[in-house]
Amino acid sequence: MKIKDVIASLEEFAPSHYQENYDNSGLLVGNRQDKVNAALVALDCTEEIIEEAIQEGCDLVIAHHPILFGNLNRLNGSNYVERTIIKAIKNDIAIYAIHTNLDNVLAGVNQKLADTIGLSDCKLLSKKHNLLSKLVFFCPVDSAEKVKQSIFEAGAGKIGNYDCCSFEISGEGNFRANEGSNPYVGNKGEIHKESELRIETIFPKYLKNRIVSSMIEAHPYEEVAYDIYALENNHNEVGSGMLGNLETELDFEAFLNQLKSQLNVPVVKHTKILKEKVKKIAICGGSGSFLLQDAIRSGADVFISADFKYHQYFDAEDQIVIIDVGHYESEQFTPELIQEVLQKKIPNFATYLSKINTNPINYS
Repeated sequence: MKIKDVIASLEEFAPSHYQENYDNSGLLVGNRQDKVNAALVALDCTEEIIEEAIQEGCDLVIAHHPILFGNLNRLNGSNYVERTIIKAIKNDIAIYAIHTNLDNVLAGVNQKLADTIGLSDCKLLSKKHNLLSKLVFFCPVDSAEKVKQSIFEAGAGKIGNYDCCSFEISGEGNFRANEGSNPYVGNKGEIHKESELRIETIFPKYLKNRIVSSMIEAHPYEEVAYDIYALENNHNEVGSGMLGNLETELDFEAFLNQLKSQLNVPVVKHTKILKEKVKKIAICGGSGSFLLQDAIRSGADVFISADFKYHQYFDAEDQIVIIDVGHYESEQFTPELIQEVLQKKIPNFATYLSKINTNPINYS
């Protein structure tokens, strides 16, 4: 097993292309070609986590939060970030972060939080757009199935729980092969008409090069006629936050007590109670204040997230109850999610959950 194999499994679930532009997910320390025996999974990467990896015999740390954000101009051990990196390098331990790309996929961080607090009928709170493209190409009828199969295997034609999705229109193509050509059909110097299919399919735009290469390789023509269009459609499986429903309505106080028990938190911050009962719940693991207006528009009774600043609580405008449960608390189950993904995709690879609570905040 190599580090690149572990990364491939994780990024098949949460492609790195879906991370936010400010983020720094990916392999932060180490070489993709290095062999790996076991991984330690944690929410954060600290000196303690590296020491735990050493004790557990792990040569890879997979963390949700990147240890490196912004510029790192020197490595002299002057702060915990530099000391962590130095310790990892000295002990041949690689560090990989899977952050906002794991937040943004449908089955990611927010689904794990939703499952923990018992939400059903879940959907994304704010869907991403401009992530999809459409491929249109023209192909002789007798080769169409082969070419379609090739691009489907490369990742095209997936819509939700459906795959191999495409649309076809039959027509007639015209071309003339000139000197230096080697036409699949027709003769040089003569205009040829061929029964062809116009085939359309969608794909995540980050897979463009792979899909186009697969199409050209499988296509019988020397020169393949194709078009690619950028789509503004929302991506139904990529976005921020989540919206769901409790199985039954609960009194607000009962819901609040249940929530604190589920997240193992002694106290939460919230705006004033607006309704006696709650059922429709909006959530966002980590810092989710940017989704407040989306939560209000969704008609949710409460919005559960973290890291609200003082004046942001006023923005609730008595239209929703903000419940700030804490950053660590809202994402504490993320390492379990990462381990579940790896155990499903590469069951013979050893993964360990960190036993260290890296939450820097204490309650007294």
